[in-house]
Amino acid sequence: MEETSLIKGFVYYLASNKNNAIFIGVTNDLKRRIFEHKSKLI
Repeated sequence: MEETSLIKGFVYYLASNKNNAIFIGVTNDLKRRIFEHKSKLI
């Protein structure tokens, strides 16, 4: 029997102290998405 993960994605809330913004989103790779926000890749 093949093992499958029950987690399909993450809902995240990120707050920016710099511009007082709140980012809400969905991703399947939370570590990558936080890196993208911190690196301003999105």
